[in-house]
Amino acid sequence: MNNSKHTELANHAWSVADLLRGDYKQSDYGKVILPFTVLRRLECVLEPTREAVVETAEKFQDEDFDAGRFLQRASGHSFYNTSDLTLKKIAGDPQNAATNLQLYVARFSPNAREVLEKYDFANQIKRLESANLLYKVIGKFTDLDLHPEVVSNHNMGYIFEELIRRFAEQSNETAGEHFTPREVIKLMVNLLVAPDSDALSIPGVVRTVMDPACGTGGMLSAAEEHITSLNPDATVEVYGQELNPESWAICRSDLMIKGQNPEHIAAGNSFSDDGHTRASFDYLLANPPFGVEWKKVKDAVTDEHENLGDAGRFGAGLPRINDGSLLFLQHMISKMKPVSGDGKGGSRVAIVFNGSPLFTGAAGSGESEIRRWIIENDWLEAVVALPDQLFYNTGISTYFWIVTNRKDADHQGKVVLLDARGQWQKMRKSLGDKRKFVSDEQIKEITQLYGNALEAAADEEHPLHGKVKVFRNEDFGYRRITVERPLKLRFEMTEDTLSVLAAAKPVQKLGTERAEAFVGALKTLLGKRWETKEAAWLAMKGAVVDAGGLWPTGGPFNKALRDAVGVRDPEGEVQLVKGETEPDPELRDFENVPLDEDVKEYLRREVLPHVPDAWIDHSKTKVGYEIPFTRHFYVYEPPRPLAEIDAELKELEREIQVLLGEVTE
Repeated sequence: MNNSKHTELANHAWSVADLLRGDYKQSDYGKVILPFTVLRRLECVLEPTREAVVETAEKFQDEDFDAGRFLQRASGHSFYNTSDLTLKKIAGDPQNAATNLQLYVARFSPNAREVLEKYDFANQIKRLESANLLYKVIGKFTDLDLHPEVVSNHNMGYIFEELIRRFAEQSNETAGEHFTPREVIKLMVNLLVAPDSDALSIPGVVRTVMDPACGTGGMLSAAEEHITSLNPDATVEVYGQELNPESWAICRSDLMIKGQNPEHIAAGNSFSDDGHTRASFDYLLANPPFGVEWKKVKDAVTDEHENLGDAGRFGAGLPRINDGSLLFLQHMISKMKPVSGDGKGGSRVAIVFNGSPLFTGAAGSGESEIRRWIIENDWLEAVVALPDQLFYNTGISTYFWIVTNRKDADHQGKVVLLDARGQWQKMRKSLGDKRKFVSDEQIKEITQLYGNALEAAADEEHPLHGKVKVFRNEDFGYRRITVERPLKLRFEMTEDTLSVLAAAKPVQKLGTERAEAFVGALKTLLGKRWETKEAAWLAMKGAVVDAGGLWPTGGPFNKALRDAVGVRDPEGEVQLVKGETEPDPELRDFENVPLDEDVKEYLRREVLPHVPDAWIDHSKTKVGYEIPFTRHFYVYEPPRPLAEIDAELKELEREIQVLLGEVTE
């Protein structure tokens, strides 16, 4: 089926909006159109075996056991309907349309009925009936030919996704939460399975694929199609989880139609309610929502992080609350198959990220610790930069992360960075923020470059040498060192000093009378200045004692006094604490030093020539990881010559003068 045909069928389904206008808001159209499309597809699929199922149901109606497996066998699918009603019959009896439709839905198998329930279908039936629209809507869908011989499972997926995209647009929702562009999925799947083409060609091979944010199942379908295109005899079992009820319902119905097990698609939040606990898969892929906070599941995630540690999914660290992208990746890594002693097993993971997970978070932060965990375990195989304006809901740049625990020998200890940002073509018509697409030829070229990345990076004569770079794992690590400089002070007594001292808590705790006497005694020293702390303290203590007062003691008092009378001075006295030089917090600096460089040598070369009294506080050193993708592919472009710019400005001035002359004539 060509694009125009599936668009035509989607338009037919969406034309129901003409009936709903006035009684429904635009944002609610999808609540009717989507479940009726699912219902009509299920009916068309079941039509050839409908009579056999009804006969089987009648045969076992008096038997005291669950006849579900016999009914599934009779239907030829994992779902069935035991009613002799059809949408056409229901539409032909307008007076009883609501009752008959409810009876019809109730006679579906539990797995199909659950899908329709997620659409809140019963309430939509009541609402349509009260508006006298139900039989008209049903009649519209009886004319929609969705029989498998007319619309394949593959093209039914396109129709579903086109409808969900329109629904998202009408609802002012983010289309990207439901729909990933097909060419993006195709490229992602290519890179995910590319190294396994030989293994996938083995007769009878079985592979499992998982998407923890599966939406309508587009990525799962594409992965299945790609693997079976490599080997038609391969068995591909798909699994997923989805939070959005409508998307979940579409994905489940799609699997039912294709003969897959719909129970493999779990509903709910993958973080707080993992639908595939303790399961592992051959391939995992996802396009999780960008920059979405995980506050709603914070308690569950934090509890798992703190109490299970490395035995749970989030032991490596927790990212900031406003972006859960790296939680998805940790969740997926937890479901990789272990690699056996003979090198077999293992898994491959592909995930779509924006730029944030590459570098957000300083050394020691949750994000940095997650990157460190992945890279130090040698799981990160590659990062692929994609063109911007590729998705429906955002124009920002995006990246594929390819992660695996079974790198081949040539890739071990290395990470590939591939720049595909220039591989795009302009769309004839924009769809939301999507103004670019990647052609089949470009997908092929990127896939080939990915497979030959090590050779292309090493060969300067390779035509795409500048688009791929290979780094050692440790190249992304650094030590964040704390560079300290001594606190240097001189000491002086001023009106401001006395005001600060009078308000200090340790002085206030002396009591009103004693505090006033203490401050009053120090007034005799106004205008005095001392170069050392010892001289200042002797002078102030002498003034207080001469006035008949007692000199306060204790660490808090001494700190408050020094904070008040001490003034930072580059030529001042170096302050000591227990014989050690005290650092000045205001002069503290931080430096990122590559992992393979000696920090002392770095200090000697980069810091001491400028500040000879600096030192490193090694107790504060932290190890961090970041992937500065853009920096590695930055190409310097010199500014245009000044003469050229000057000539352009003069030409513009001349044009302006001509235009002004025309206005004044």
